[in-house]
Amino acid sequence: MNIQSDCKYTKSHEWVKDLGAGCALIGLDDYAQDQLSELVFVNLPEVGDAVTAGESFCDVESVKAVSDVFSGVTGEIAEVNEELADNPQKINEDPFGAWIVKVANITAYGDLMDATEYKAYCETL
Repeated sequence: MNIQSDCKYTKSHEWVKDLGAGCALIGLDDYAQDQLSELVFVNLPEVGDAVTAGESFCDVESVKAVSDVFSGVTGEIAEVNEELADNPQKINEDPFGAWIVKVANITAYGDLMDATEYKAYCETL
């Protein structure tokens, strides 16, 4: 399992990469994409939508199931990775390169784990 040390993680298996200046990228991590298997659809949110730490902001559909994607921060969606609309499998191929949204104006961070904490958490699953 690939865990990036420059990201923080949620218990629901999203990664958050702080970009500074109150901005962050959010995506599904390697554990999530592996458990979901082949992704076939991403229901992307809209730029300008508010997101709240711990709450769902979009969903992904795989050959196995539909799963919510939860935000690790509270803020506003500044950018959406539109490439995923036509190529949802990019998340399977490169979960850390295939970010889902860029959030700006972050006012709060959720209950995030660093890479070491997240690795230990995954080992209990």
